[in-house]
Amino acid sequence: MSRTALVTGATAGIGLAFARQLAAQGYDVVLVARDTARLEAVAEELTATAGVSTEVLAADLADRAQLATVERRLADPTDTERPIDLLVNNAGFGLKGRFLDNDVEQEQAMLDVLVVAVMRLTHAALRAMAERGSGGIINVSSVAGYQPRGTYSAAKAWVNRFGEWASVEYADRGVRIMTLCPGFTKTEFHGRMEVGRDAVPSFLWLDVDDLVAEAIADFEAGKSFSVPSKRYKAITAVSRHLPTRLLQRFQTLGRK
Repeated sequence: MSRTALVTGATAGIGLAFARQLAAQGYDVVLVARDTARLEAVAEELTATAGVSTEVLAADLADRAQLATVERRLADPTDTERPIDLLVNNAGFGLKGRFLDNDVEQEQAMLDVLVVAVMRLTHAALRAMAERGSGGIINVSSVAGYQPRGTYSAAKAWVNRFGEWASVEYADRGVRIMTLCPGFTKTEFHGRMEVGRDAVPSFLWLDVDDLVAEAIADFEAGKSFSVPSKRYKAITAVSRHLPTRLLQRFQTLGRK
């Protein structure tokens, strides 16, 4: 029987790389993003290149009603034909400005996508997976979750601790949960924030395909955390021990 993965933010960047690599491994794929045209284009690509079945769910995860449609797709434990075997919670965005420079509704939307959607989709998937006794969840966080870089970092810190707890809590129910913590990655993410590549030293940029390949390997190996590349493993380790005031000196990195 084929396996099915649901990937949010599946039309670009890390989400698209996950969709492509999982399809190449034989997963049927449920693609979630806001742009219907781009979703359909990715679905056609995956069907043509990997020969897998695809399903498109257009949804803005900051909208609670649209988020609910994705929850329903994840939650049905009686769907024996195409249950979701793997959820990749990847959708997200950042804000270039500092907290008081942003409109509070922008901040709310970011919180809704980075935290509320992750919590609700994980809850929906976990219920069905735990009932079946099998399944997996990858929550895409960030090394920023280990650093004081405003509300984005605060949201990712929540994802880190949530995943750390859940991976232990539900292991005996047959569900594997991994938190992925990438650093600066060559995707559309920073371009949408109007942040140039020159805002970050070149050695800190990661290749998205390498990042996702390493993440999938870590997931298959049963790891609860995946931090791609030796340089970001080192940065994460150091960040755990440096004082907040010192770390705050680097909070403008990636905002030019």
